[in-house]
Amino acid sequence: MSHETVYAIASGKGGVGKTTTTVNLGTALAEAGERVAIVDADLGMANLAGFVSLSPDSTTLYDVLAGDASIDDATYRLADNIVAVPSGTSLDEYAETSPEGLREVVAELRSQFDYVFLDVGAGISHETVLPLGLADAVVLVSTPEPAAVHDTRKTIELTDRAGGEIAGIVLTRTRPDGDVSPEEIADRLEVALLGTIPEDPTARESVYAGTPLVVFEPRGPAALAYRRLASDLTGVDVGSPTAGDGGTSEEIKARNATRTQSADATDEESGTADGREAAHDDVSSAITEAETDG
Repeated sequence: MSHETVYAIASGKGGVGKTTTTVNLGTALAEAGERVAIVDADLGMANLAGFVSLSPDSTTLYDVLAGDASIDDATYRLADNIVAVPSGTSLDEYAETSPEGLREVVAELRSQFDYVFLDVGAGISHETVLPLGLADAVVLVSTPEPAAVHDTRKTIELTDRAGGEIAGIVLTRTRPDGDVSPEEIADRLEVALLGTIPEDPTARESVYAGTPLVVFEPRGPAALAYRRLASDLTGVDVGSPTAGDGGTSEEIKARNATRTQSADATDEESGTADGREAAHDDVSSAITEAETDG
């Protein structure tokens, strides 16, 4: 197994699949039995806020960074073995946060979970650069488009300045007839090619279904690529989907309903605060906003 347990998932440009990559990597590892935490380190955009039913007074990473709450108070369970720590949505609360507190957050989560994924914001700011140096390794995400690749070079430079280590690059929405091969792009950036995620129409369908792609269409090309990436990156055997996985939209909804009911029953028995279930209806908006704006 890789000795690296904290990964920053970063991109120089929004809309390249960074949050989708974070969610699917985490989900694939969680299904393999690993304990996973996903942290919304994009403090300005709150990409993961839609994964949990947040009311105006819900505890978020904002409260933790402001010194008003513990990390446990801001942790919400998405499914078995996986939790999310969302950022808030209030600009006033954002102004009161101290990004430096993220160092303690990462240290605490590192001690509680097998893997921690930091969903890092795009662009150049202090809160963007900080996670790049806190993680054991940085996973770059980009599409093959020239503008996205150009901005990825900036993220590489920022990671170097932050004292971080680049694990390599993941190229999403790839096509076999692309103008430049993924290998050539990685060579130009002088980083390792961790994997490619092919263009897959079921990726968008999974967003609207509010289900990670590796669950929604586990035998699809993009889902299989995410599973391979999770295994190659961490050394964990995530296994292969069974022939009965996937199914029609009606079957998927039925399975999700059953999972939610089962999780609710478990939460009632345990009475734990971190058993708060994600609102699946909000997942699609969370990912859509992240991939469009973030």
